[in-house]
Amino acid sequence: MGGVINDRLVAMLGPTNTGKTHYAIERMCAHSSGLMGFPLRLLAREVYDRVVAIKGKDAVALLTGEEKILPPKARYFLCTAESMPIGEGRQAGGRAGGDRDFAFVALDEAQLAADSERGHVFTDRLLRARGREETLILGSETLRPMLRALTPDAEIIGRPRFSTLTYAGPRKLSRLPKRSVVVAFSAEEVYAVAEMLRRLRGGAAVVMGALSPRTRNAQVQMYQAGEVDYLVATDAVGMGLNMDVAHVAFASLRKFDGKRARRLAIPEMAQIAGRAGRHQRDGTFGTLGSEGSGASFDPEEVAAIEGHHFKPLDHLYWRCGTPDFASVDRLIASLEAKPDHRVLRAAPEAIDLTVLKRLAGEPDVAHRARGQAMTERLWAACGLPDFRKTGAEHHGRLVGRIFQHLSEGDRRIPAHWFADEIQRLDTVQGDVETIAGRIAAARTWAYIAHRADWLAEPAHWAERTRQLEEKLSDALHERLTQRFVDRRTSVLLRDLDKRGAELLPVTIADDGQVSVSDEPIGHLTGFRFVADANARHADMKRLMAAAERRLGAELARRAKALAADPDGAFTLATDIGRPVAIFWRGDVVARLGKGRSLTEPRLTLHRTLDPLVTEDRAGVIERLEHWLQGSIARHLAPLAAISAAARDKATAPVLRGLLAPVAEAGGIVSRDAVAAALPVLDRDQRRAAAHLGLKIGTLDLFVGALLKPEPMRWRLALLAARAAATMPPLPTPGTAMLDDPDPLLRAAAMRAGFRDLGDQMLRVDLVERLARQAHDAREGQRPFVPDPSLSTSLGLKPPAVARLMRTLGFARRDSAGGPVAWLWRGRRPDRVDAPRPRPGNAFGALARLLPPQAQGAHG
Repeated sequence: MGGVINDRLVAMLGPTNTGKTHYAIERMCAHSSGLMGFPLRLLAREVYDRVVAIKGKDAVALLTGEEKILPPKARYFLCTAESMPIGEGRQAGGRAGGDRDFAFVALDEAQLAADSERGHVFTDRLLRARGREETLILGSETLRPMLRALTPDAEIIGRPRFSTLTYAGPRKLSRLPKRSVVVAFSAEEVYAVAEMLRRLRGGAAVVMGALSPRTRNAQVQMYQAGEVDYLVATDAVGMGLNMDVAHVAFASLRKFDGKRARRLAIPEMAQIAGRAGRHQRDGTFGTLGSEGSGASFDPEEVAAIEGHHFKPLDHLYWRCGTPDFASVDRLIASLEAKPDHRVLRAAPEAIDLTVLKRLAGEPDVAHRARGQAMTERLWAACGLPDFRKTGAEHHGRLVGRIFQHLSEGDRRIPAHWFADEIQRLDTVQGDVETIAGRIAAARTWAYIAHRADWLAEPAHWAERTRQLEEKLSDALHERLTQRFVDRRTSVLLRDLDKRGAELLPVTIADDGQVSVSDEPIGHLTGFRFVADANARHADMKRLMAAAERRLGAELARRAKALAADPDGAFTLATDIGRPVAIFWRGDVVARLGKGRSLTEPRLTLHRTLDPLVTEDRAGVIERLEHWLQGSIARHLAPLAAISAAARDKATAPVLRGLLAPVAEAGGIVSRDAVAAALPVLDRDQRRAAAHLGLKIGTLDLFVGALLKPEPMRWRLALLAARAAATMPPLPTPGTAMLDDPDPLLRAAAMRAGFRDLGDQMLRVDLVERLARQAHDAREGQRPFVPDPSLSTSLGLKPPAVARLMRTLGFARRDSAGGPVAWLWRGRRPDRVDAPRPRPGNAFGALARLLPPQAQGAHG
């Protein structure tokens, strides 16, 4: 360290992790007083805390735009570059700070003088901020030629990086190493990456420049304490924030710089990547994604970052740091003045100057801002940062209103207006984005409150805004943690790393909840394990490996319980649009498929039972088949009897020919479909069919008992299983007539036992009652009028009645003003829905070769 040398100007240059900031803090603390300027409020606060630990609170001040801690006897000042108290002091070599005199002055990240937005501030501090005894400029090696040109007397010292920085290539988010920082370039991208890390790895801390120091510190503390192993940040993390980082992953290599989206410059990449590694520990950097994903480094960029070889700066941005306040016009002219040095360029117009020029064009403002004092006051108002990022026009309106208050009456902002604005923000309701927006607005009022000459009670309002920002910051930290950190999963993963999957205790509660190391990872329903949605991360396989030891024994126990359970534990699942299945204790255990016959479906165990050993599987299958056959025998006894008689060789062949299609159709078939088998039946065979419950009706053959709701559900389920189809919709239980059903229900209803009558469908047993009534009412070949009471009670509309009568073989006879009469013509095979062959059509010619029952068959 050595002794103090008067007027010593030193530039310490080098990459990240060279200990420059640490060295500057030590040098400052060795002096009687000191001033350090930083690029970020967060960094200034971090160093403030470090110096307070060395010198005590009474000796240390913190100055930023919206935060001022200024003890009366403060000797060490930590500031943002814009807030450094260098006042109107003389140029290099003069006293720093006007009315303040510091033995030591340092400027950190001085290479930001080349930044188009804030560079002129750093250039001004580099040229004008001087310590009485020692001045230290910290920055990148790229700054060397600029210092040679602007401060030729400076002693330039190079500092090597303490650790090695190595390119690790692209990595998927799920394979990101622990203690990684992911850098993104928009709030939306930060939130998206953090959400993915919550799902995959248990969570992440979030750091952005817009966060208050309190929120940022709380988030970083979670990361530093190991509560989470990942941090997602904007490029603000590259500006000296000291954390334990092993790997830096770039979510993108492009950013929007306020004017356009562009690729990061190599020094920007290096500044961010350099956060990896700390002191003597090496670090790595890379990108998110896979090879060829688009966001990848070029070989030249990798070589430059690893070797710390960057193109030297050839210019810095400058704006007059001591403008002329004689008038607004002269102020603007001095701010737009051109630099007189070859390496300096005029800074692009910043928002403060844009707002000044807009307000200067307003007659009222021009009238108020006359004379040096009011011009200075106007420029001070224009210096209010646009924390809310609303743009020059909207921000200018706020500045204009503030200047109006500062230029009338007592020249202070009205307390009631200020209080109303604070009160409007004083709520913690809302999501992350909403609260972050309130904090940005609160920073505006905090900045105003720290202007001692703008408010009647500045100390009161500074404390009030501090409390508001802390309240909102705590709420934001809570929201960020709730949204992006699954504490349970992160704790579990740390336990997993310490003990290994094979050593973790696994428990299965009575309600099926599966836990590893007392942390729930899923739920076992029946034989199906469903992972907890909040625990779906890359280590789930490892957790499942630990759970499988107990799950195997538990599944075997459940298989034995299934085999011993009574019939009430099983149900036939017939959810519409789903395969027909058997459920045990509320979850699927088997599916039904095509078997030997409709009443003998094939049973296949669900894949969740695959882990069972052969003996347990056999026991489960035997029990399920016993339940299934018993249920079919109970609900579909007539159908089972018809199916058995159709296969029995003792049954007359003619009757078997009739029963077989009835059994395959599920006990309901159109008479036209079996028209060939009916005429050859003798009386005994018809009596045998009736004994089986089969009704040979006018239009359909059916079993009345199978039209009840539960047998109907079972019949449609077995028909769907045989066709390898999902369960169709069912008519509402007890429904006799369907009014204008949709196509899916219409098709299912025809199989269930309903006859299509156009816009309406009627159950076949009621169709038969109407048919009997019509035949009983007719007298030979004379027209007659049927009794309308039955059709009316069923809710049949005239078009449906007419269609039924025609299908039954009646022809309509209208009489003037009288009721509709019908004349018996004799029933022919039902061709209502059969297409009419067109002349010359080949398919029409084929249709004429088919038997009549095939052309008009239903069912």
